[in-house]
Amino acid sequence: MEEIAISPAAVRRFGDVLDAEELTRFTATMDEVRERLGGRNVWHINSTAEGGGVAEMLQSILGYPLDSDVSVRWLVIGGNDDFFAVTKRIHHLLHGSAGDGGPLGEHERGVYESTLAREVEQLAKLIRPGDPVVLHDPQALGLAPALAGIGAHIIWSCHIGADEPNGHTRAAWRFLDRYVTHTRYQVFSRRQYAWEDLDPSCVAVIPPCLDAFSPKNQGLDADTVAAILDASGIVAKRSPAEAAFRRRDGSLGQVASRAELIEDQPVPADAAVVTQISRWDPLKDHTGVMRGFCEHGPAATGAHLVLAGPAPAAITDDPEGQQTLTELCVAREALPVEQRRRVHIACLPMSDVDENAAIVNALQRRSDVIVQKSLAEGFGLTVAEAMWKARPTVGSDVGGIQDQIEPGVSGVLVEPDDLAQFGAAVTRLLDEPAHAAALGRAGRSRVLARYLAPQHLSQYFRLVDAVIR
Repeated sequence: MEEIAISPAAVRRFGDVLDAEELTRFTATMDEVRERLGGRNVWHINSTAEGGGVAEMLQSILGYPLDSDVSVRWLVIGGNDDFFAVTKRIHHLLHGSAGDGGPLGEHERGVYESTLAREVEQLAKLIRPGDPVVLHDPQALGLAPALAGIGAHIIWSCHIGADEPNGHTRAAWRFLDRYVTHTRYQVFSRRQYAWEDLDPSCVAVIPPCLDAFSPKNQGLDADTVAAILDASGIVAKRSPAEAAFRRRDGSLGQVASRAELIEDQPVPADAAVVTQISRWDPLKDHTGVMRGFCEHGPAATGAHLVLAGPAPAAITDDPEGQQTLTELCVAREALPVEQRRRVHIACLPMSDVDENAAIVNALQRRSDVIVQKSLAEGFGLTVAEAMWKARPTVGSDVGGIQDQIEPGVSGVLVEPDDLAQFGAAVTRLLDEPAHAAALGRAGRSRVLARYLAPQHLSQYFRLVDAVIR
């Protein structure tokens, strides 16, 4: 187990994006929670500090409570390959997918529980009776019985689910149900993800959020974008600016690490760029994105496709990452030469989390269209990130993506398996820049109203207040 350091982040910065009334409400909520906590810690526990939406969100937003003197701490549990194989199987089942087709029986339960049992002794030295604890996703849920036995107040936050429950999702529910009974509240990203037999009075719906001032979402001018992409090797273009960004602690950072590129030739400096950025997960359907782009997409525009994700070795809780990336590379290699030269696969460096975020930020801001054509998606925070940057966005009509995008208003929704529809949507946005810009502006406004850190934290701390009372 590892405790992740959290640096305070100034709440006053939201004065630049929120009106005075909204900011006052947020600071008042923090003040009330601090008084209610009476010196207790609020703990967040998940399974990775890097890669994926949950880790990125925790990295970004937990500093704001600290700035209000609310004691928030973040722990990351350990696990071996067998443990993460079981939790990845649960992940797929909760999405309604068969995944690897393996069982969830007593052997898998033994792997799951014995791994988490090794963490309990250390947790018991840190967590005190009365402390609120937020467990994130299935990986950490199995800690609930032991932590409840200590006297902690447990909230489980489940960021994944299926729009329509099926036999796969219910198999995961049956496996996890004995641990959920030890939690006081269950939080889901969407109402549809809540289990059928849960007490409705204990269920909360809180969508994820982004931090407008993190290295991934802070403003960057065009010259800085070009400098960062040049320094990281993704798009070579000379720039008068430095490849600089502001770190989470307020210090100045410099992009120096290079991405690993699988490509025939570099992205031309003046090319239109279509991008999907996500973990190397089969549910993100990278191969489907590539096929839709190449077979039904904008050949006449000369646009290039960049499929970007974290270096797989850095993501310890996702055993499928390298296999998914390998399969994508094989599929790319089989493309006709003229199609293949317009497809670029980028494994982004992860040795410095803030630097990685700055590269993602620059790539999103350089992109003419951003896509997230997932087959299933818990929420899809990359969609909100793209919309915040006013980029025209195409997403699958699944999961939380359909909550974020108003079709034809703040983005475009397509059927997840309709490659022709996907290609046509991307082509139209490239061919009609005025329409694309209007969607981008509306997307930014929607994120401002719904998906920034103050809204998310306020909802969570109302639950913390409730469990303490």
